[in-house]
Amino acid sequence: MRAQTIIPLLLILAGGTASIAVGATNAAVGDDVLKPESVRMMQAGQAALGKGDASVAIDNFEAALASDPKNVGAFVGIAQSYEKLGLPGKSVKYYREALALNPSDLGALEGQGKVLIARGATARAQINLARIKALCKLDCSAATRLQTALNTAVAAADAPAKSPPVVKN
Repeated sequence: MRAQTIIPLLLILAGGTASIAVGATNAAVGDDVLKPESVRMMQAGQAALGKGDASVAIDNFEAALASDPKNVGAFVGIAQSYEKLGLPGKSVKYYREALALNPSDLGALEGQGKVLIARGATARAQINLARIKALCKLDCSAATRLQTALNTAVAAADAPAKSPPVVKN
């Protein structure tokens, strides 16, 4: 009985841990690492999106998710693709999916905020801005870009609407 408690203690003192002695796996290899096929498909989606082919990009991002459903970048890519296709409702949905997996993803928060602004939901976009500011304490370009988009939207909403000139015959 005494030898059972001394061996793990000696391993700890020698710089090892008892979990290594019993064959535990490295935690960094688990859920934090995306499958290589998923990464390749996500990169293909990003390339297609960069070329302006949102439909092909969506196909690649969906294939990335089929390979690894925890690929936050693929969800963000689908959201950006739907935004390019002019489908803000679907875009918001996929940003929400990305944020469900990683609530601290600044790109997803910013992207969702901009889509919300486009839909007129500035109050919800301000919530995203507050979350971004809480996450990055120093100079944060995502917060600056979203703040600029919010300021532009608010200024446009506050500006009086110009009526067309009246033509008298």
